[in-house]
Amino acid sequence: MANDKLIEQLNELVSTYSVLYTKLHNYHWYVTGPSFFTLHEKFEELYNEITLNLDEVAERILTKGGKPVATMKEHLELSRVKEATGSENAEEMVQSIIDDFKATMQLIKEAMEEAANQGDDRTEDMLNDTFQSLEKHVWMLSAFLGK
Repeated sequence: MANDKLIEQLNELVSTYSVLYTKLHNYHWYVTGPSFFTLHEKFEELYNEITLNLDEVAERILTKGGKPVATMKEHLELSRVKEATGSENAEEMVQSIIDDFKATMQLIKEAMEEAANQGDDRTEDMLNDTFQSLEKHVWMLSAFLGK
């Protein structure tokens, strides 16, 4: 199948989103300190957005005749991000999410290039929208840290 490489990249994105979803939930539940109210709400906003992105990519894989990975084992193996350690303070949580979003954006960029090579403008458009959203989150979270 000509789009095997793209399906693999999209499955890596599904796995990355799945780990991010769990990590953001962890941070949402365990954030403490002066920024609690701000970050508690922000992490919830982000995991809700990640859920939508995850579902959209998985459905795109199915539309293209592939099968999205769907086990925790696969997600942990394929993800470009690591799960939370459980020992992060609020600032470390935000920095971790910035780093994770940048890694996710790199994966999205690679998949967009492959979609373009295959003439799959629908997948490319879907990924571009997500890239722009993550880019904005990186900017905002960096501003939160004063960077």
